[in-house]
Amino acid sequence: MLRLHFFAGVLVAPFILIAAITGLLYVLTPQLEEAIYGQQLHVPATEDQVPLSTQVNVARNALPEAELKAVRPAATSTDTTQVIFTALELPESYFRTVFVDPHDAEIRGVLDTYGSNQALPLRAWASELHRGLHLGDLGRVYSELAASWLWVVVLGGVALWFGRRRVTRKLRMRPPGRTRVLSWHGVTGAGIGVGLLFLSATGLTWSTFTGGNIGKVRETLSWETPAVAKGLPMRVSCEQSDRRIDIGYDQVRQVATHHGLTGQVEITPPEHIGAAYTVQETGRSWPTQQDSVAIHPVTGQITDSVRFADYPLMAKLSRWGVDAHMGLLFGWPNQVVLAALMIAAICVIIWGYRMWWLRRPTRGFGHPPSRGAWRRLPIPLLLGGVLVTIGVGCAVPLLGISLLAFLCVDALLGMRGTVASEDSARRPSG
Repeated sequence: MLRLHFFAGVLVAPFILIAAITGLLYVLTPQLEEAIYGQQLHVPATEDQVPLSTQVNVARNALPEAELKAVRPAATSTDTTQVIFTALELPESYFRTVFVDPHDAEIRGVLDTYGSNQALPLRAWASELHRGLHLGDLGRVYSELAASWLWVVVLGGVALWFGRRRVTRKLRMRPPGRTRVLSWHGVTGAGIGVGLLFLSATGLTWSTFTGGNIGKVRETLSWETPAVAKGLPMRVSCEQSDRRIDIGYDQVRQVATHHGLTGQVEITPPEHIGAAYTVQETGRSWPTQQDSVAIHPVTGQITDSVRFADYPLMAKLSRWGVDAHMGLLFGWPNQVVLAALMIAAICVIIWGYRMWWLRRPTRGFGHPPSRGAWRRLPIPLLLGGVLVTIGVGCAVPLLGISLLAFLCVDALLGMRGTVASEDSARRPSG
């Protein structure tokens, strides 16, 4: 355990450190967005109100070549309406959003936004930095590697810390040196362990390789997030659908409001003849508002609905976990907790390297823990550990591949050390 924690800390901690620093930057972006993009996000409150369909048409005229994706009506009298378009020149998951004043239909700005939460350019930049260092798919390997090893490092460190004698687990202020740094490293690491495990688990759901495996498990166990059916009932779509007749965005919003969708919503127009409008609540703070309905484009009837209260438990936990990871679930208190967690993690990593520096090999006692301790384990425990490791390595591929590489390199170094020792023993003395 000590050897694994030592090498994982030395070799993988730089990736975790980068993830913590970029994550801290991301946590601070909501307030920065309000300051930087206030012109686009907010307007003076007045009693005048332009029909939502008019606002959408104004945005369409501003971007005639783009395809309308969705509309987010102004949630309050001081918010702008966001009309969201897709554009061929934009990367995947990016959209072009027109911000319209709901009181006079004036365009307040046009910005490229990202993802389902419509992150503005600053947050989108910080998100991509945290996810992949702006290096594309190759860069995402770094964040998945960090999330894959984070829980291993944390569990190993906590086990080692609580395995120490009680008197040695206290926070020490003196004397200076490695013992004091070890106490800071251990006490702080144990204190934030649960939070780091949470970030590791939720972070892996976004990852390329492990995230795919998690998605398969959720699909197999029916833990996926439910969605409304966009298609119309056959008898209704055949008899009443007509492109020339459409109730429009204003009535769609009224129907959704009457059905209980009173918070922030996103209205998606029908994708084709025979499809419905969909209205989805976008509130991701507590209590979560994620209800959705499908509305017939001609009759205004509700053709399907999904309530967040009816989500499977695992779908709810997934929603809450992701939102808490992003600092959205409880608003600014969530941000404060995440920022404190990231700062503490950065300190733990720095203290870990400080301990290594105080015992570096050039000082004569900085060698890593000796190898071969596994030989003293009971055979059943050893075999069980091997099977569990193989299973975890398959489920979390980057962890498995990097651990296998470490074991191979460690074995080669051990063989070289053994050969060198034998040569030295055969060499005639003085």
